Amino acid sequence: MNLNRNPSTQEERLLEFLVRRSLTPIPEKWSDGLLVYPMDDGGMGGLYLFPGGERKAGRTFGEQASEYQFTDSDGVEVIASLNLDKDGELFELDIWKTDFRKISKWPDL
Repeated sequence: MNLNRNPSTQEERLLEFLVRRSLTPIPEKWSDGLLVYPMDDGGMGGLYLFPGGERKAGRTFGEQASEYQFTDSDGVEVIASLNLDKDGELFELDIWKTDFRKISKWPDL
């Protein structure tokens, strides 16, 4: 089953926010054709990112570009990290809710 999809409005807002916060240069047209694939993270909301809709084999983590911490609607802290691959391309949006439960509400950005 192919789960590649366009990012939701909330996901795209968070990605835009994290891209703006990045100290590492990210291509201006990073969102053109961007597809996402949900991580198997227990529903916390993490996403694998595929710039240009291209799913390349052998991609590996390179560096964290930016991070944002917010409080979910249930009072639990959440850390969102934008990670790049070894080639400097968007790699993943890692979401970690500190109690490992599903995220209840995306941050208002």
